[in-house]
Amino acid sequence: MAKILKKEQWSDTIFSMLIDAKDVAKAAKPGQFIILIPKEHGERIPLTIADSDADEGWVQIVFQVVGKSTLELSRMNESEELFSFVGPLGMPSEVEKFDGKVVMVGGGIGIAPIHPIAKKLKEMGNHVISIIGAKTADLLIMEDKLKEASTELLIATDDGSKGKKGFVNLVLEELLATEGDNIKMIWAIGPPIMMKACVESAKKFNAPIIVSLNPIMVDGTGMCGACRVTVGGKTKFACVDGPEFNGAEVDFDELMARQRQYAELERKALELYKSKEGIA
Repeated sequence: MAKILKKEQWSDTIFSMLIDAKDVAKAAKPGQFIILIPKEHGERIPLTIADSDADEGWVQIVFQVVGKSTLELSRMNESEELFSFVGPLGMPSEVEKFDGKVVMVGGGIGIAPIHPIAKKLKEMGNHVISIIGAKTADLLIMEDKLKEASTELLIATDDGSKGKKGFVNLVLEELLATEGDNIKMIWAIGPPIMMKACVESAKKFNAPIIVSLNPIMVDGTGMCGACRVTVGGKTKFACVDGPEFNGAEVDFDELMARQRQYAELERKALELYKSKEGIA
């Protein structure tokens, strides 16, 4: 059991929660994730840690309502307890002091997991340039936290309502064109199609790039095999080998096809839940 200490709704579908999880907060490192189950007999939901405080004993999660389980989670309130909250899981980000600048790219809900990595990189003395993007200004999240965790913050929105009009990978390309070899590492986290675009942009400049994969995941221990992905022509398990991988080696087309595998069943589960709960 893990109590919800604080809940915020940032848009129609995006929520933030602070979870009372002292042991997880004490052990959490940038890049790692948790798996939670909202209620008994519920589905496991993997979420990358957005922030944590070891002294106060909380972990921040940020999620977007896309199906039955995230809708169920969004309807829970402060002081309620999650059935299960397990972590930290996965390999931490390989952060170090780079001899040059590092770039963090976060798209949509992917802005949340880049925050702890940017924060740690800056603490280590790196020059951190963060690029965050969303469809509209209303959907931009954690702007203040990323501004604090970065040396420079660049913003892009699809409709141009804030920052540069366009996708984050275009901002990344402009940066790579002006900074050249001074960019020593790139992290890109967001929807697979966004990460794929960022990888293609990085390849144009022969720049190294790390992505964080979000495949279908069940147990989070490498036993079930649900989260297998192909990286460098080899099968990897995102839960124990990742979630971060060399972006240039990831088979994104396979990843996106596997994510759509249960789309129809997920749609039916959402409709059934709404019907039972009387949600329009």
